[in-house]
Amino acid sequence: MFAQSSLKMKKYILMKEKASRHAVRCLHPMLALLLSVSVMAQQPVDRRATRETRALFRNLLRLSENHTLFGHQHATEYGHGWAGEEDRSDVKAVVGSHPAVIGVDVAGLSVGTAEEMRVTRERLTRNVVDTYNRGGVSTVAWHFYNPVSKGGFYWVDSVSLPAVKYIIPGGEAHDKYKSILREIGGWANGLKGKKGEAVPVIFRPFHEFDGGWFWWGAPHCSRDEFVTLWRFTVSYLRDSIGVHNFLYAFSPDNLFSTEEQFLERYPGNEWVDLVGMDNYGDMGRDGRYDLDAAIRKLKIISDYAIKSGKLAAFTETGLESIVNPTWWTETLLKVLQAKDMRICYVLVWRNDMRSPTHYYAPFPGHPSEADFRKFYDSPYTLFESDLANIYSTKGSPVKIRRTGPKK
Repeated sequence: MFAQSSLKMKKYILMKEKASRHAVRCLHPMLALLLSVSVMAQQPVDRRATRETRALFRNLLRLSENHTLFGHQHATEYGHGWAGEEDRSDVKAVVGSHPAVIGVDVAGLSVGTAEEMRVTRERLTRNVVDTYNRGGVSTVAWHFYNPVSKGGFYWVDSVSLPAVKYIIPGGEAHDKYKSILREIGGWANGLKGKKGEAVPVIFRPFHEFDGGWFWWGAPHCSRDEFVTLWRFTVSYLRDSIGVHNFLYAFSPDNLFSTEEQFLERYPGNEWVDLVGMDNYGDMGRDGRYDLDAAIRKLKIISDYAIKSGKLAAFTETGLESIVNPTWWTETLLKVLQAKDMRICYVLVWRNDMRSPTHYYAPFPGHPSEADFRKFYDSPYTLFESDLANIYSTKGSPVKIRRTGPKK
């Protein structure tokens, strides 16, 4: 009796397994379609992006589920009281590792003499390639000097012209803008790793466009003009110059409170890889802390990124002079870890080499040094020494030592 029952049971199990395999085969085309749509949604907007650029995009998405990479602008170019020293950063002097994300700026590729631009190009190339070879990530800002008037990159009422309408297609300075893009594109195409591969970077042009302090800001161009500028910039770099190692970042300031407002000047999902926000105003500037507002705005960005297959980042923040000695854990970390958000990196602004007060990351002896070490020790934050294989789809993009739960 037992043998017969066992045989029946085996036959029943085999029958159920066969039926299950049949059901899976029937569902397979639909599942494949859904998986295909999901994978396609999580790709760079440049369909010819290099293998390393695609890997960076996918790994940043993956890491954002449980971590945020820490970044610092100009971290290895100069710092508090020093400049131009190899393999140095204020952050490394405090915690033993460079930031995971290092910010540079290509402003010097569109202004100055030919010799000055050559020197800038070489310096930027060396910095970005060195960061890549160490396993870190570079993000590229562009404080673009007004190409049709004086005033620099700021809007100066007495001298600035609304350059956007001049440099978009049909504008009288459009050819000049194309020549500037060729300079930037040539620099990008010259970024090569040890095996000759193109070095990926996150390119973040026209940031804080919702304010009026830059000439590309909202008061100085229409929505259509700004969208046209963005789309032309991406298409010309990608399709005409052949830049395939850029991830394109869209980052207003913190002047929005709804998704609709955030997307007011959004050029479309086919033109953006990363959505972000610059926010100093809610994070302690002038003694004003509104962490609930900062969290709500980051949540808008994170939610939009998740549903659109984009990266999300806190593209700029910080507290000048870090006058709050527990700002790192009691302000920044609390904001980043709230609401189950997926923020792939956060970047604080630069440490000026001469100013005694204009700095945003600690250096040895600073009152916030101990709190920054706690921030570093959190399993949620990642620094350069924590990264592994971030430009490859093989293996884990993070080392085992600091892989912990998000909260």
